[in-house]
Amino acid sequence: MSAGQSVEELLRQVSPARDDRYAAYEELLRVLADAPLWLLLWRGHAADPQARYARMDVAGHGYVPCVTSPRELAVSGWTRGHEVASGREIAGGLYPAHHGLWLNPHGPGGGLGVPWLDLRRVSAGLDRLPAGPLRISEPVVRAQQFYAQLTHEAQRSPAVRSLRRAWVRPAHGTAFLAIGVDCYDTGPQALHTATALVRQAAHAAPDGLPVAVVAMTDPHDPVAMWLRAHGRPFFDRDARLTAPHGAAPSPVPQHGYGYPGTY
Repeated sequence: MSAGQSVEELLRQVSPARDDRYAAYEELLRVLADAPLWLLLWRGHAADPQARYARMDVAGHGYVPCVTSPRELAVSGWTRGHEVASGREIAGGLYPAHHGLWLNPHGPGGGLGVPWLDLRRVSAGLDRLPAGPLRISEPVVRAQQFYAQLTHEAQRSPAVRSLRRAWVRPAHGTAFLAIGVDCYDTGPQALHTATALVRQAAHAAPDGLPVAVVAMTDPHDPVAMWLRAHGRPFFDRDARLTAPHGAAPSPVPQHGYGYPGTY
């Protein structure tokens, strides 16, 4: 990928026909973060608190349309208002409402949509969150000593409610083991607690195994969403507290965010 490419140049490279489309898309997101974009307003004008963005619905998902330059604005034929902001500013405002961003909808092929999950990455930093679409499944890696140590650390920490696990394959990058930590506290301290717990158990992880921490309280993390819907806890404090006296815990299958960290 040559240096200094514009958003418009990169848009032309993100095509299913190209083998490197994911690499091109990652570069597009990187450039998009600092690029100015022209958001199309359905009502009002820039700096008007009553202004409302235009909106598109594609396959049941909401997007806000924008154009990538004054030239594209003129070509689009848009006659209502518009507002200029950086991609990172726009991303931070749209992803919490689960709205994506659609680039140049008037362009060839109808432009390109950036889903809200990718806007979350643009807002937080591409190096901090894995590239989607993510393929998530139960882990098959054998790490029983690591799971046992995580359980031991969780038992010692009354702030931890449960632990879950998943194997995550990003579209671009290295696959990793995600440990979902659910805490009773839903505030900012939850992520610190989760990270500290995994760090304390890291010595028991198999050599070379990439491990990432997922705070289950994050409502926007796709791995946390999958874990809440499909991940069976391998540690569950509430289940232990309510189990009949002397009852054995339920059997745990013997198989088995942000990017994997160093703990």
